[in-house]
Amino acid sequence: MTRFLLPLGVFLALAIALAAGLSRDPRALPSPLVGKPAPAFELPLLDNEARSLRSSDMQGKVWVLNVWASWCTPCQLEHPLLVDFASRTRVPVVGLNYKDQPAAARAWLQRLGNPYAATMTDLDGRTGIDFGVYGVPETFVIDRSGRVRFRHAGPMTPEVLEHTLTPLLLDLEREKDGHA
Repeated sequence: MTRFLLPLGVFLALAIALAAGLSRDPRALPSPLVGKPAPAFELPLLDNEARSLRSSDMQGKVWVLNVWASWCTPCQLEHPLLVDFASRTRVPVVGLNYKDQPAAARAWLQRLGNPYAATMTDLDGRTGIDFGVYGVPETFVIDRSGRVRFRHAGPMTPEVLEHTLTPLLLDLEREKDGHA
């Protein structure tokens, strides 16, 4: 009898663990960086690899970091939203092109539009790893003191833009302007 109960017990434990894992929202993955300083970086720019962007260049600014790649299908879904969003906000949207070929990334932006104030290339993915990126796309909000204030895993949606990202950016901008 125990010969049959042991495998049944193992099967039930695995089934419960799988069900619990599948019931979680992947965008709700916790980020250990929220509330902490954003990782330091210095990466070449996509449109001019002789120049670079450093984390210190963004100090004193509220900004959005969008991690993307030309090979990423969900990135294509969110891209029109980012193009529209970037045209309506004064907050710079910075791209982090993740583990991508620069020529493919440049062609992709030329074809679909470029919402980014600057795009950095992260060929080996180390900066993405420093940010705790699970996969692309992911979006982060960094405040003027360089702290990560928000992380969204997966493609941006109109609801997240309208109900979460935009209000947060407005609050952070008011703080920046001394109105909070």
